[in-house]
Order: sequence, then structure tokens, then C-alpha cells
Amino acid sequence: MKWILSLISFLFLISVKGQDQIQVFSAVVENESTGFPMESVHVLNLSQVYGTITDKNGRFEIKVAANDTLYFSYLGFKPLKVAVTNDLIKFGNAKFELTELALALEEIILRPYQLTGFLDIDAKNIPINTAKRYSVSGLPNIGYEAGNRNPYSISKTFKAILSPVDFLHNLFSQKEKQLRKLKKMREDKEIKNLLSSKFNREILTQILYISKVEIYEILRGCNFSDTFIKESNDLQILEAISECYDQYIVLKL
Repeated sequence: MKWILSLISFLFLISVKGQDQIQVFSAVVENESTGFPMESVHVLNLSQVYGTITDKNGRFEIKVAANDTLYFSYLGFKPLKVAVTNDLIKFGNAKFELTELALALEEIILRPYQLTGFLDIDAKNIPINTAKRYSVSGLPNIGYEAGNRNPYSISKTFKAILSPVDFLHNLFSQKEKQLRKLKKMREDKEIKNLLSSKFNREILTQILYISKVEIYEILRGCNFSDTFIKESNDLQILEAISECYDQYIVLKL
């Protein structure tokens, strides 16, 4: 009787292991309203951190395993998140439809910078990014961006640097599992291409499973200025988080 139970348990484990194997999944993305295939849609495997884009026929291939999550992104369309099931992989020939968003023009405010024709006068009217970075000899990065949030920003910067281990531990210790994906994200060409065109932090929150507020707190905690946080694209934000996290790993050893 015992050997029968052992055999059943062994076969069950083999079955589960087989279900979780990485496989190449192929499908098509279409416009929901027109039924036409959509080219250049970004398809991300959030679980494995892979990325690809659809071809002119809307078709794509990507590595998946059961229980992974696929994320579809295209400018002007509502993002789509799909859970990968064994049936989805087994039967193949899946078709996904993206829904177009209602576009609305937002009011644009232009600042009245008038040129006088005199270079020395016009140069003084150019808006300046007042964010400042302070470098410290011996630390492995290019410095710390403190900005001008308050008159004590420089003292705040060096206060954080004086006890970097405790500072970074408090910042990252609760998010290490998510942030281990940073390296994979930086190595995937399609993900980097997508992030370089985004400014909404949506892809970062989906892959890292951290909120926009947490991203903001990480960057402020690493002494990046509000100007940098607000104006940088998602790829720059990824590099900034990675820079700070890499330092945490070094100091942790």
C-alpha cells in the first residue's frame, strides 16, 4: 500500500513539474473594434521578465509557463493583463483583443519667454533644472541628487550617506524579492525600448509589483530630486532604482 501511495505522489510531482516548464507560446493581437491585427504591440511576461512585439500580422511568440502573467501595451489602447493557463498553452492559436481608449486633448500652458535678441539677457530667462548631485569619494556611484526641496537638502543627503547600510536596508529589505527583477529588466531589449517611451510608471509597477508611491519613496530616499522623478522616462527611473539597489547589495555583503 505504501509503495502505491509513493508511486502516486511521484507521478503527481512529475505532472506538476511538467506543467511549470517554460514553453514558447504563440498568439495574435487584434483591434477589438475593427478586428484588424495590430503590429508593434508590446507583450511582456511579467513573471519571467521577457518581452517581445507583434509582427505585421499581429502575431507574437514569447516564453511562458503555467501561472505566468502576460501584459499587453500599445499607445492609445487600454493595457491588457492575462493569466497563462495550461489550457491556453495546450490549445494555442489564442487571440487577444485590445480596446482603444477615448483620446482627449489636455490644456497646454505655455510660459511666455520673450527673446530680446541679446544673448546675455536671453540666457538668463532660460529655465534651469536646479537639481544638484553631490558625489562622495569612495562610493561606487556617480553621486547623490538632492535637489532644492528645502534649504537643508544638502545636510539630508550627507546624513543618509553617513549611515548607508541602515538607510538602504530600511529602504529595500521589504522589497528584495521584487527588485531582483531589475537585472532581467535591464538586459531585455524590448522591455528597455518600451520603458524609454513611457512616463507613467505603469510597466514598472506591473513587473516589480510595487506601487507608484513606493517608487517615489525609493527615489526620494536615494536622494533623487523631485524634478528628476517627475520628468524622467521609465527607463531612466529603472536605472536610478537599479543604481541605488546595486549599492545596497554591495554594502550588504
